[in-house]
Amino acid sequence: MKYYIIAGEASGDLHASNLMRSLRKLDSEARFRFFGGDLMEQAGGTLVKHYREMAYMGLMPVLLHARTILRNLSFCKKEIASYHPDAVILVDYPGFNLKIAKYVKQQLPGIPLFYYISPKVWAWKEYRVKSFKKYVDEMLSILPFEVDFFRKHHYPVHYVGNPTVDAIAQRRLADETFRQFTAANGIEEKPVIALLAGSRKQEIRSNLPAMLEAVKGFADGYQFIVAGAPGIEPAFYKPYEKGFPQVRVLFGQTYRILAQSEAALVTSGTATLETALLNVPQVVCYRTSLPRLTYWGFKHLLHTPYISLVNLICGREVVKELFAKQFTVENIRRELQQLLHVQSYRGNMQNSYQELREKLGEPGASDRAAAVIRHRLLI
Repeated sequence: MKYYIIAGEASGDLHASNLMRSLRKLDSEARFRFFGGDLMEQAGGTLVKHYREMAYMGLMPVLLHARTILRNLSFCKKEIASYHPDAVILVDYPGFNLKIAKYVKQQLPGIPLFYYISPKVWAWKEYRVKSFKKYVDEMLSILPFEVDFFRKHHYPVHYVGNPTVDAIAQRRLADETFRQFTAANGIEEKPVIALLAGSRKQEIRSNLPAMLEAVKGFADGYQFIVAGAPGIEPAFYKPYEKGFPQVRVLFGQTYRILAQSEAALVTSGTATLETALLNVPQVVCYRTSLPRLTYWGFKHLLHTPYISLVNLICGREVVKELFAKQFTVENIRRELQQLLHVQSYRGNMQNSYQELREKLGEPGASDRAAAVIRHRLLI
């Protein structure tokens, strides 16, 4: 069968590439065309447009590149019509993908449309559920609480498991000892505090200086390792290392760093989930512009009580969230002190991590997603 897949970001490229491999297990004749990235290309098929040409985040970048975005939409629609696939699979990236979903349903009737990794409509833009119900044949969710959210809207979805569980289970050097880790990286055998300051330059600029300032007081007993973000050049981090001799930046080793850490300072996002699955006590740190206004907006405009996936999945505060007006060096330092030195506090958090694992379920998200897609196509 022929599949057309659209992933507009790096995370979508990763998850879509795994889904492609899972589909091939069930369909040896599977052929793919896609908007995506290098990982999808490695999985096999025809890369039509790279996500680097599409990834515009925020209001101003979108406005400045409006013509390019419209050209990409028009090109994608023509591509799908010309290829006439047996299925269209959309991966997150809602601003673009919902427009494609509408087009496929209205102009190319009879082509089943699947959405893998639901946009976060439970946090904002809840009205988009109407579009899902109208244009999407099967929604494949990776967050367990989304099932109840969509059920409230009378829209059945499939929870297929979470790809991060798969990534942690399949990680390299899972049995590495602390001594092996330090020897491999040429660092001293001193307890590690991990700093995960974000995946984009602006996030790192906002979060890392305060994180470094917060850990200064722990320099006698610990060393600090920054997990370098993929796609960001090492030179970008050099100014942050000045004045912090205990700080090292390591690239391509996030899971290894976390697995050997006593605690972690983590920006929100998938990193909070990865940290929890590796059983590392953490504090979520996220600086915003206009912190008081941002905090007011979070409390009054968004439809979610938390910003971290750990707390959202567990349905209560498991990890402390220091963001907007609560993001201060003093608050980060105080929470880190608790994580490192109050055993009951660490233990309670790690016990809650076990509950998180049970809610997420076993590895195999892409295999289960592929099974849902294949079953629908064979009906």
